[in-house]
Amino acid sequence: MNSEVLEFVKEFGLVLFVYTIGIQVGPAFFASFKKQGLKLNILAAGIVFLNVAVAIAVLFISKLPASIVVGIMSGAVTNTPGLGAAQQALREVVPGNSAIYDPGLGYAMAYPFGILGIILTMLACRKFFKIDLKKENAEFEEERSQNSGAPSEYSLIVTNPRVVGRKVEKIKSLVQGELVVSQLLRDGVAQSPNENTELWAGDIIQVVCSKEQFDDLAMLVGDISGYDFNSGAGSLASRSIMVTRKDALKKSIGELDLSGRFGINITCIERAGIEMLPMASMKLCIGDVVCAVGAENVLMEAAAELGDSEKDLEHPNIAPIFIGIVLGLIVGSIPLQIPGLSVPVKLGIAGGPLLVAVILGRIRRIGPLNWHLPMGANLIMRELGITLFLACVGLKSGGRFLETIIDGDGFYWMALGVMITGIPLVIIAFIARVFLKMNFLSLCGLLAGSCTDPPALSFAYQMAESEAPVISYATVYSLAMFLRIVAAQLFVILFAVS
Repeated sequence: MNSEVLEFVKEFGLVLFVYTIGIQVGPAFFASFKKQGLKLNILAAGIVFLNVAVAIAVLFISKLPASIVVGIMSGAVTNTPGLGAAQQALREVVPGNSAIYDPGLGYAMAYPFGILGIILTMLACRKFFKIDLKKENAEFEEERSQNSGAPSEYSLIVTNPRVVGRKVEKIKSLVQGELVVSQLLRDGVAQSPNENTELWAGDIIQVVCSKEQFDDLAMLVGDISGYDFNSGAGSLASRSIMVTRKDALKKSIGELDLSGRFGINITCIERAGIEMLPMASMKLCIGDVVCAVGAENVLMEAAAELGDSEKDLEHPNIAPIFIGIVLGLIVGSIPLQIPGLSVPVKLGIAGGPLLVAVILGRIRRIGPLNWHLPMGANLIMRELGITLFLACVGLKSGGRFLETIIDGDGFYWMALGVMITGIPLVIIAFIARVFLKMNFLSLCGLLAGSCTDPPALSFAYQMAESEAPVISYATVYSLAMFLRIVAAQLFVILFAVS
């Protein structure tokens, strides 16, 4: 096949792949650095830096070209965008050199054990530390319930005489942070309270807030109630409404005044998997899910106001995708001069679109441009991109694959890949478990996420039968992906020139 066509298709596939990843993880990227996520991301960064350190040691001990070693490093950690970034950097550092095809060969040699090595590390940790999966799962659920800042539903019965006759607005002002009083049960009849609703003795209220806020509210209002508003007689209906109508994006939640106009209460806003309490100044985005409580007929009216049509989300807006990719390519082409480096660093076609997509995914909307990409469209574009990229990599480097295994140093390269994969994972796993007392299920997600490896995550999920690995995987994935792309480029710039 024509080499120029192959090169274009390879780069086009890589851009599609990293851009769609960035759009998906963008909303959660910055939130991942809070509380527990900060510790997980520091450990994930430690794995990345140790991978690079072992690769540098391999480079000097084995005397292999840097173009081969960077490919082995990318394959050992199963990071395809890192491979693309390395090849792009090689093209700029040593233009016209056939070494740009070496990373693909090293990647192919190391990739199989890259997946297997992560899984073997998980199994070794389970055996060495004598892990009881049921106990770990129970401890994880308990820890999450105590530390989670996500909003949850609680019920309280009004017993404090000092709050009797006070309005809901006054009670909310006495507790720090946002909270929602979603339902009120009085004389066996559930109603949707507003800010001016007065509380009476014996009222049972349902509040949506964080655990810390609930503790403060319980001391203020009265006793904890076991009443279940979701199944109790006469309870109001609850519904998840998807925002799909563009007119709903022009005003803030306060300006939409759904509570005043329809008599419903918005209890939660879910955006890209992140649950948030509604604030009057917050503006909705396409794809947001609004959780509301109220009478069934008014919930239907509110749903019509917001759209609630999955069909509308099935048609992605092409213009923002095109603009986002172009912006990413522009950012990726900007040279960044780092002291001590003879060659400027560029984020390239891998890092640039990824960085821009993460930012746009977090912003979600700029004026008329909506950066939301439906999950179905995102997955199709991502799979198409990675398929095109890997197919072209295979066509370009496959001619030397069998020759390297049979007559060359293929098995030696595989052994080097095992070192790059295993040593950092074992070190960080030991530190996390022994010194930081990390839950084993979260540790498995950390190991898989730091290597951006979905097959290893799938194995951990099936082994644990818990979502704990998924949570820690998602927490570290964005930073790990970004660091691995930049690390591959720096490796080439530092060692391939000489």
